[in-house]
Amino acid sequence: MRRIVSRVSRATAIIALLLVSVITQPTRAEAQRPSPIGPQSLASRCEALRAQDFTQTPDAPTRIHSARLVEAAGAAPAYCELTGNIAPQVGILARLPAETWNGRFLQVGCGGFCGITTFIAMCDQPLQRGYACITTDMGHRGLEVEGVEWAYNNPAAVTDFAYRATHVTALAGKAIIERYYGRQPERSYFHGCSCGGRQALIEAERYPEDFDGIIVGAPAISYTDVSLTSARKVDLLLDRNGAPLFDAASIATISAAIIAECDMNDGVRDGQIGDPRICRFDPRRLICRGRARSNCLTRAQGQAAWAFYHEERTPSGERVGERAFSPGWESGFFGLAMAAPLTQRAFYEDYFKYLALTPAPGPTWRFEDFDLTRDRPRLEAMNALMEPQADLSAFSAAGGRMIMYHGWNDGGISPQTSVAYYEGVERSMGGRAATQSFMRLFMVPDMDHCMGGRGPWAIDYLTYLERWVEHGEAPDALIGAHFTDNPMSTEPVDYSTPRFTRPIYPYPLRAEYSGAGDPTSAASFQAVNP
Repeated sequence: MRRIVSRVSRATAIIALLLVSVITQPTRAEAQRPSPIGPQSLASRCEALRAQDFTQTPDAPTRIHSARLVEAAGAAPAYCELTGNIAPQVGILARLPAETWNGRFLQVGCGGFCGITTFIAMCDQPLQRGYACITTDMGHRGLEVEGVEWAYNNPAAVTDFAYRATHVTALAGKAIIERYYGRQPERSYFHGCSCGGRQALIEAERYPEDFDGIIVGAPAISYTDVSLTSARKVDLLLDRNGAPLFDAASIATISAAIIAECDMNDGVRDGQIGDPRICRFDPRRLICRGRARSNCLTRAQGQAAWAFYHEERTPSGERVGERAFSPGWESGFFGLAMAAPLTQRAFYEDYFKYLALTPAPGPTWRFEDFDLTRDRPRLEAMNALMEPQADLSAFSAAGGRMIMYHGWNDGGISPQTSVAYYEGVERSMGGRAATQSFMRLFMVPDMDHCMGGRGPWAIDYLTYLERWVEHGEAPDALIGAHFTDNPMSTEPVDYSTPRFTRPIYPYPLRAEYSGAGDPTSAASFQAVNP
């Protein structure tokens, strides 16, 4: 178990690295603030932060544990790296450009159950552009994908994870920036995916003035739904003996069949599914007939694959867990099938043991003890604490701008989660025009969870958000590029020239080949209604 978790943890830094490409009138209290750090050598100026008193930061009393200058190397500028904590237990890690600050502040989100600060790697490219950047462990130390014992009978830690840690990290980050540079940031941004996507939506809803612009990626809006669906995945992906139901051959059979059926729905044969909304695929048609034993599925495989495209429902018709997954994420089956008994159960079972249920049942509880009808009321308190609502009127009124994205091929969090949330915002805001004046959703074809996959997953979301916030240029399309299916591969990847580019239009629009021009160029595609 620990070996697999360590591999996941190492991958976290790679994922984070590849994800990126309010000034007020002074009050009497502000006039009494200590003076900013004066001119010194770069190293001593950074180290002086450790002696600064941030314990009086309103709502975010902070202590700095370490501050050191990291010399410039390659494309990375010299920066001041500091660690600290916000009372009582929120850990932070920040990197501040020593000489090249552009006046902007970026906070990056976490993943899984957090408990780590390795997502600071999302700051690498923004740091090169002059951003001061910060991240948080969300109020506890853990293993990201399991080990939720920190939540057991610990309401302060639960509150931090639910919403407080993200907010107080923003407050502390701005206070540190003001002391270090002598002025507040001109613009403040947030970018998070998965757990970080939930952080982003919680910020926009609860603390709409913390950030001028927010990037929301594949948000884990409901940990309860994600966990219930994770349990279902394990059940579907394993046979009666606990062995993987699918192998590489059966996965290849499904993937080839769906590509053959739906490849052309974007107008070009390129091995991709442009929009799974218009893809009608039933894997049960692949069940072996007669004596056939190759290039087909067993009955159990066909039924299990079909179930992934359909929501689980109670006898009364109530949805259980996440919304249905989209056709096209079949390549993720094999990895899930291998990892399910080792990592999936730890994720969802620990969530219910220590965090989801009130009162928490504790370490002796097993998921087999869960009864949806009986235990549903015990989920309500935590769901209310953790789950963002689709009312962003305060964020809009504050002048905030939001770019939300999700990969259609996401096998970790259903892409329909983001679609449903966005459509909820449209209803709460009074329609599409009112919503898209401040928020736009981009569904990325053939992209996996947060990044990777066969599609145009490499997108510079931050630049698009900057243009919208600072110049009023709302993104009518994002240009995505594809370099490799698996950016986490140990093989060297040439990021100088993309294999192809595609436009991604605001939902519900989709891209379709215009019929002329280079099909590997975004310029050859146009927006069409679904």
